[in-house]
Amino acid sequence: MTTLPKHTEKKLGLVIDLDTCVGCHACVISCKGWNTENYGAPLSDQNAYGADNSGTFLNRVHSYEIQPEGDAAAQLIHFPKSCLHCDDAPCVTVCPTGASYKRVEDGIVLVNETDCIGCGLCAWACPYGARELDQAEGVMKKCTLCVDRIYNENLPEEDRQPACVRTCPSNARHFGDLGDPDSDVSKLVAERGGIDLMPEQGTKPINQYLPPRPKDTLLPDAGEEFDVLAPFLEPVASEPKGFLGWLDKTLEKL
Repeated sequence: MTTLPKHTEKKLGLVIDLDTCVGCHACVISCKGWNTENYGAPLSDQNAYGADNSGTFLNRVHSYEIQPEGDAAAQLIHFPKSCLHCDDAPCVTVCPTGASYKRVEDGIVLVNETDCIGCGLCAWACPYGARELDQAEGVMKKCTLCVDRIYNENLPEEDRQPACVRTCPSNARHFGDLGDPDSDVSKLVAERGGIDLMPEQGTKPINQYLPPRPKDTLLPDAGEEFDVLAPFLEPVASEPKGFLGWLDKTLEKL
């Protein structure tokens, strides 16, 4: 069995903003592409275009319709899910070969695929369902925080972050050291009230989720007409200016 480090020099992880995630799956596609061509065994697909298809992904996005209390309108929440690189990671301590381990230098949880026997114990131990067995390779796969990317000095500095973060079009994903209270991600968590996923499990996840902001849009009363486009159809300016203003005044004199 693998033991967890008592202390890590950093706590690298993700902060995911559930308020701005639009569920476009760009993070899923970029993650699949990068991790199929680079670190470890490729992420395989089985019968990709058939009715009984399956495949290995390190990041998935689930969508849920939430009905807040009161008269607030229902919300569609997109929930990305991947490994949370827990401080007290049960997937590491349950591994019989030591293939799963947590790095001291940055806290990233990885799998040494040459030692993995595909027993699946780590998947059973993970309360978040963040591990997947690759059917072609017979080894367990999980998010690596693109460890082969974030330290790659051959890449431009702006690209030295996980592929999912670099790709997100709505800036819903953030990467950094959550063990440093002065880091940008730590300040973001403090400002928005970031939360642990399933804290009752006692795994102490590093990744944080920013909750959706409350919406002030109320449902219309019975019989009341409700035009969702109305806010976008209001005039940009109350009085025309420039050429249109001159033309308006000229036409008034005719």
